[in-house]
Amino acid sequence: RSLSRPAVVHTTPRSPSGWLPIAHATLHNLQDVSVSVPSGVMTVVTGVAGSGKSSLINGAFVRAFPEVVCIDQGAIGGSRRSNITTYTGILDPIRRLFAQANAASASLFSANSGGACPVCKGLGTTETDLALMEPIVSVCERCRGRRFTDEALQYRMRGKNIGEILAMRVAEAKTFFDEPEIAPALERLDEVGLAYLSLGQPLSSLSGGERQRLKLATELGRTGRIYVFDEPTSGLHLSDIDRLFRLLDRLIERGATVVVIEHQLDVIARADWLIDM
Repeated sequence: RSLSRPAVVHTTPRSPSGWLPIAHATLHNLQDVSVSVPSGVMTVVTGVAGSGKSSLINGAFVRAFPEVVCIDQGAIGGSRRSNITTYTGILDPIRRLFAQANAASASLFSANSGGACPVCKGLGTTETDLALMEPIVSVCERCRGRRFTDEALQYRMRGKNIGEILAMRVAEAKTFFDEPEIAPALERLDEVGLAYLSLGQPLSSLSGGERQRLKLATELGRTGRIYVFDEPTSGLHLSDIDRLFRLLDRLIERGATVVVIEHQLDVIARADWLIDM
């Protein structure tokens, strides 16, 4: 159905609230290019490979407007200890809830601190170095992949220990937590289509599309920003593109300016403004 569905052309484009000029850009293939990007709408930048789309937007536009938030499929900063809760900032509130419920130190509920398994150091896995070959990664025999010591896992909050909390899917956690410092972040993860991820899932295991949506989820709570999306449909299933449209529309409704570098016809057809290189 997705393959046979024709692209729906946006016949009533939104009106710009202003203009963001790029003047005399000369970078890579760009030779004295001047163009104005409309604010408060969705602009799609198109063109063949090498035409200068990324140079214009990721280069000249970002230099002219340093407040731009760029969202792409690049790797998310952080070690292999980083997970969904650390990236979204909800791990500290969760640890505080455990500390308050059990009159214990909050560090006991961190796999990077006092509660870490002494064998795997809180990673849940151990590596066997094979010199010239890739190391063998296996589940830690001491904690059985749970990452925490038995002492940390004996404490419970609302009937669950810290290991069970981190094993929760985002969809389940939404109904479990109603705290204002936790619930909004879970709601945004659900909105971008990541409700199936577990809270403790390592960032290194995410696909390019998942990384892109996780970055977007952390930005959804803010208003009045300029967002640049570099080929956001890459890595997405065709049926997920409609969800992407709803997210972009929501950003614009909040006063944001959205610029998308894209080849996908459905996205191009929904643009309020086109810049073709």
